[in-house]
Amino acid sequence: MNELLKPAVEKISKKFNAKVSEFRDEVTLLIPPEENTAVAAILRDEFDFDMLSALTAVDYYPQTTPRFHMVYIFYSTKNKVYLNVRAPLDGNEPSIKTMETVYPSANWREREVWDLFGIKFDGHSDLRRIMMPPDWVGHPLRKDYPLGWEEVQFTFNFDEIDARKPKGEK
Repeated sequence: MNELLKPAVEKISKKFNAKVSEFRDEVTLLIPPEENTAVAAILRDEFDFDMLSALTAVDYYPQTTPRFHMVYIFYSTKNKVYLNVRAPLDGNEPSIKTMETVYPSANWREREVWDLFGIKFDGHSDLRRIMMPPDWVGHPLRKDYPLGWEEVQFTFNFDEIDARKPKGEK
């Protein structure tokens, strides 16, 4: 682990009972979801993580506990280090506190996560669709979202798929 990350990781893991993992020199903290803004404020104010580099989600469907992970990637421009933070969310209608109170740049990213994954951000100033049309039903990056796809043709299934394809009139 990078020596510059150790103080932040130790404080967050002790104060919030966060689980620490490290893979290929990337450190990830798994925090309780109700503490996401408190963790972010400490990282920003005490450890110079002045940039929320990324905010996204992961869907682990059909697993429901947790079904989602909110993923936050913080960056310190002073120390030039990244820190990954994840917060697990249960169920089909997950919610978490908005991060825009600590990092205003989270606004549009949270709207994107809401739009594509359906994770609600409590206290968000303008939680509405940003990628899909306003009348769209569902959240397309959820793993249980119905797919509209065409099966790929290979040499072993070419004739079978070709027979099912609609043909134009001659």
